[in-house]
Amino acid sequence: MKIYNTLSGKKDLFKPSKGKQINLFVCGPTVYDYSHLGHAKLFITFDIFVKYLRQRGFNVFYLQNITDLDDKIIARAREKGVSPKDLALAFEKEYLKDMKSLGINSVSKYAKATNYIKEIISQVERLQDKGFAYKIEEDGIYFNISKFPRYGKLSGRTALDAEDAVSRIDYSKDKKNRGDFCLWKFSSEYEPSWPAPFGKGRPGWHIEDTAITEKFFGPQYDIHGGAIELLFPHHEAEVSQMESVSGKKPMVKYWMHVGVLTVNHTKMSKSLGNFITINDFLKRCPANYLRFFVAKNSWRSPVDYSESALIEIRSAVDKIEEFLRKLQIPNSKLQIKSQNAKLIKKFKADFYKELDDDFNTPKAFGVMFEFIKKANEMDFSKKEAFEIYKFFEEINEIFGIIDFKKINKTIPAEIKKLAKAREQFRKNKEWQKADEVRLQIEKQGFLVQDSENGPVIRSI
Repeated sequence: MKIYNTLSGKKDLFKPSKGKQINLFVCGPTVYDYSHLGHAKLFITFDIFVKYLRQRGFNVFYLQNITDLDDKIIARAREKGVSPKDLALAFEKEYLKDMKSLGINSVSKYAKATNYIKEIISQVERLQDKGFAYKIEEDGIYFNISKFPRYGKLSGRTALDAEDAVSRIDYSKDKKNRGDFCLWKFSSEYEPSWPAPFGKGRPGWHIEDTAITEKFFGPQYDIHGGAIELLFPHHEAEVSQMESVSGKKPMVKYWMHVGVLTVNHTKMSKSLGNFITINDFLKRCPANYLRFFVAKNSWRSPVDYSESALIEIRSAVDKIEEFLRKLQIPNSKLQIKSQNAKLIKKFKADFYKELDDDFNTPKAFGVMFEFIKKANEMDFSKKEAFEIYKFFEEINEIFGIIDFKKINKTIPAEIKKLAKAREQFRKNKEWQKADEVRLQIEKQGFLVQDSENGPVIRSI
């Protein structure tokens, strides 16, 4: 199995440090507003990736942080006239509700930043003791990037380039280097704060992630994931902090950065106001459509969202579900054929072969649809049909793209009776009567499709 590693800039052979045990961390949301489809792309990607790893026999501890205090939360809380804590808690609940609605249930632990203040203070103290951090009076504690020679190794940026990526909390005219970033911000009396040996205040943005991962994984672990826009300065800062504190490298063996979601080729973001919330999307379309939209594209590539893309997804999902319905009425008289067995075996092998090559979901889906195309022209025995159906269930455990409840929905006896009557009219070539019965069936929320093995009924 190979995975593209931002740190090496190439596809690396995947070898976890502890055999089948994998420790994985993904940068979670800053909870000051509703989550949008850009967030969905990131978190669906890692949900299916983790489920794939578990399907392949790995024991994955998937850790995700939740930033429940930062400048954006404080500013939004002030606008709304509520406390930062209450605002963050409200949007954390909305985020977790969205994740549940999307079928994202692979996360082992959600870690809220404010629950790890003790660990954050410990890291800041140790960075000071080792000479990597310095204090600016009435401002905060800052990381000195000139003390870390490897700064820029992950993103390919240098310390001199760092000045173009400084957030509001990191700004200070008294910094030693323009790119130095804030580890601990001394708070005003109106902001949330905690006592610390170096001064009452609150955490900087970058320090929460390394404090949390050190708590659960130690100074080194297998995979760090996140959106590509976090590569610099956020992930660069994480590397600088953790490797400086521990003296060990690399902090992370494999870095996975997910491509952005765009709308009309512009990045979807809250600041630009061009975002579609997850909740609004789910009012119009089922969650499996969004999961399919994410999975059919390369995890590393940018993806442009459009209404036409949704039409294509609906068609593709319908094609899979229609095929699975046909498998439910196999030719019971047919014996197992060697060519069928070979085709099924090849489908399974090729599907996982593509996933093993940098989690290449577009090619894996290509294998799946090519199989469906060939299989639609063939007859399968009951045993063969069952084997194929079970493999699609296995695929769905990873991807969550098929609504099996809809496929397996109990067909009322009355509808079955009408379908049987329609089939008799067709055999008698009474086409008008057959059409009348078909319309009766459709009025009750079902479709009837003809196949060589008899009528296939499905809900609309």
